[in-house]
Amino acid sequence: MAYVGVVGPSDASHDELGAARELGVGLGRRGHVVVCGGLGGVMAAVSRGAAAAGGTVVGLLPGTDRADANPDVTVAIPTGLGELRNALLVRSSNVVVSVGGSWGTLSEVALAVRTGVPVIAIGGWRMTTADGRTPADEPHRVATADAALVVLDRLLG
Repeated sequence: MAYVGVVGPSDASHDELGAARELGVGLGRRGHVVVCGGLGGVMAAVSRGAAAAGGTVVGLLPGTDRADANPDVTVAIPTGLGELRNALLVRSSNVVVSVGGSWGTLSEVALAVRTGVPVIAIGGWRMTTADGRTPADEPHRVATADAALVVLDRLLG
């Protein structure tokens, strides 16, 4: 069992929501704990998928009210930290999977890369150095939730 952080925009596209739900199902079936921000968008979709597969979802909420968590969160932790909770999410995860992108998602991906937590990206940004090369620590880029699960299985051994 691993703790897998799933990050992505609260204002997500239809495709991003579908990928997040499919990812949640795969994580739940594998017995991994999903760690997310506990609110809407990608967070709600991955929670819904994991819950449907019998998985556990930990929601690290930005505010102080446990009732703000989406209904599929198993354990809601109100941090009162706002966006600073992103660091808690990253540091409590063995691997982070980003679905799509937003400024909050970018901050979580950057924190993970900087602290050595492996990142798998479904969509999102492509990183390059100033001279246009791909850095060695760029996230593992994939197109689908199934592909993300294959990379996750490989990373976790």
